[in-house]
Amino acid sequence: MGGHADNRARLDGLRAAQYDWDEPGLRAVLDGISAPDAVFRLAHPFGDMTGPLAFHDNALAVLKAAWPDVERRDWIVMAGEDENGIEWVGCGGHFVGTFLNPFLEIPPTGHLAHMRFHEFYRFENGRITEMQALWDIPEVMMQAGAWPMVPSLGREFCIPGPASGDGLIREARDPARSAASQQLIIDMLNHMKRHPSQGGPEVMEMPRFWHPRMNWYGPAGIGTGRGIEGFRNWHQIPFLAGMPDRGSKVAEITYHFFGDNDYAAVT
Repeated sequence: MGGHADNRARLDGLRAAQYDWDEPGLRAVLDGISAPDAVFRLAHPFGDMTGPLAFHDNALAVLKAAWPDVERRDWIVMAGEDENGIEWVGCGGHFVGTFLNPFLEIPPTGHLAHMRFHEFYRFENGRITEMQALWDIPEVMMQAGAWPMVPSLGREFCIPGPASGDGLIREARDPARSAASQQLIIDMLNHMKRHPSQGGPEVMEMPRFWHPRMNWYGPAGIGTGRGIEGFRNWHQIPFLAGMPDRGSKVAEITYHFFGDNDYAAVT
């Protein structure tokens, strides 16, 4: 192994510790793999936390208290470097457990609950220096009947992993293949930003990039759409109606794209 494979292997211990979820063991693994001043960035209400202990006590332990038998279930792990040579490992999956106590004031259900996560770990010299992550908290609110907004237009459900089944185990990363996957996604996004300012839906050339039977897995509150029409009807058209200036503030955003064989990610 070496490079990205090593980073991915280093994260295996942290992932396993969140499956077994032994508190002392989890804290020890997190401390061992992270730089002391690593920044862990989660969306509201958690925000940014500095140091592995702060991340554990203010986020992971909060989830554990609400779901005492919580475990982590990854369905994809990938690694690569962005255009600036920064090394990343990305993960996607669900936390699952019995919802017995309030979580962020969301009332418990007494039933199995699931919360999707997407996590991106920045590695420097073999240690985590930053995590950028989203926990799909609205997904939990919906399961608890505590969603205060209108229903999703798309289908809400516990989404599966990649259809190919190789999200966790696949051949060694090939740099050229990985770069091609990354560029394909960037080209797709650039084409999508052409609409509506440069013309109708045809300027996006979506059939060039999207499989006719693809699933677009939006976050809770948006939901899943099937195929190009499903994506357009249940997400893109209403999204653009609400935010017509989409794509106009790219200069204010820092993107980190990276590829791993047939997969690409951005944080």
